[in-house]
Amino acid sequence: MSLKEQINEDMKAAMRAKDMTKLGTIRLLTAAMKQKEVDERIELDDAQVLAIIEKMIKQRKDSITQFEAGGRQDLADKEKAEVEVLSSYMPAALSEAEIQAEVRAAVAALGAAGPQDMGKVMAVLKQKLAGRADMTAVSGLVKAALTKA
Repeated sequence: MSLKEQINEDMKAAMRAKDMTKLGTIRLLTAAMKQKEVDERIELDDAQVLAIIEKMIKQRKDSITQFEAGGRQDLADKEKAEVEVLSSYMPAALSEAEIQAEVRAAVAALGAAGPQDMGKVMAVLKQKLAGRADMTAVSGLVKAALTKA
């Protein structure tokens, strides 16, 4: 079952269970998926769906920070609940050691010699680690690996 099909099944289950938080979050997700499909005239695959979910999680985390800074804990709690629902669709995150191993392997495979090769290394890692690692952290690790080399 594709991720898109799983999301649709979960939406039906949330409707039956009258779980309004989960239902609302999944509806936002399906709306974002449909918007992308219509805009680009494509059928989304799992990697593209994961990219949308990752973007939505990042937006919610930014909102949580803003709401907590503004003293709106009620809104921050709502966003945290949405992050939990969205996170359930993400693959298991890699550990720091696993990410470093992937970075070393990509640098070695491409024969990257310095910071000028960072784009090539990141392109390979973005495909491999999509949804399983914070790409900002990966970028820092790649930069560190390439400045040592």
